Amino acid sequence: MSRNPTPRSVRLRRSVLSVPAINLRALEKTHAVDCDAVIFDLEDSVAPEKKAEARENLRNFFSARPLQGKERIIRINDLSTNFGLADMELVIALNPDAVLLPKVDEPQDVMAVGDLLSEADAAEDLRIWAMIETPRGILNAAVIAEAGRTPGSRLDCLVVGLNDLRKETGVLPQPGRSYLVPWLMQVVLAVSAYGLDAIDSVFNDFRDEQGFDAECLQGRAMGFAGKMLIHPAQIEPANRHFGPDPAAIAEAEAIISAFADPASDGLNVINAGGRMVERLHLVQAESLVHKARLIAARQAAARKTM
Repeated sequence: MSRNPTPRSVRLRRSVLSVPAINLRALEKTHAVDCDAVIFDLEDSVAPEKKAEARENLRNFFSARPLQGKERIIRINDLSTNFGLADMELVIALNPDAVLLPKVDEPQDVMAVGDLLSEADAAEDLRIWAMIETPRGILNAAVIAEAGRTPGSRLDCLVVGLNDLRKETGVLPQPGRSYLVPWLMQVVLAVSAYGLDAIDSVFNDFRDEQGFDAECLQGRAMGFAGKMLIHPAQIEPANRHFGPDPAAIAEAEAIISAFADPASDGLNVINAGGRMVERLHLVQAESLVHKARLIAARQAAARKTM
């Protein structure tokens, strides 16, 4: 029998749009776009002299009109900087769905933020996401992900940051990412071992539709849950490429139906449509069908508001 980790609750993370917290117009647009999650960025996209203003923008945004139907993540500055602690105070005050930590090198980086949240009596469902964007982060991806399985851990997702990783390693930004594939797969393997999600890195040229499509197809084939985006134009193709296709949904429903048959009671392996499937495939099928239902429900809600 396969020993698989118990996964977190299933979330849609096909399209994860990063929005600079300093950009008021971009913040307001997040209400209308069809992405699954929004990263409100206080780090790389905000100049040092604008950090306080960006925090105030987020405070006003969260209090004025709650963002509905999307996961809300605040990306903070490193706690070793002059801005990190102020960012964490804001996170605790605003209570988003998650806080995204930059340049996570080791499990202690995640644990330190987890301790801060616990000491502040932050909501239990406030999760931690970790940017894996340094050589040490890649080398330690497995032990970082393992920290997400410890009692009380809030770690939920790893996000690959290739721009910083390329800068630190000297790997050139080439189509196909051939020299980066082993590192990307190392992250996917780590989250798969410990029941977390992995989000693929940004694609920098939002005007290159073919290049973006190819990278989405590659990321989906690797096993990423979705892709971090830098522009709303990338949302529709990301949703399409990382979403379940009709054939996969039909197959998943057939597996669920086969295991629901009383003749399958107590069996770990059954014949479904001429192929042998295990109960681990049932878990995967239930997750996929749940995602499909979440997508359908959100589409229905969107039609009602039109």
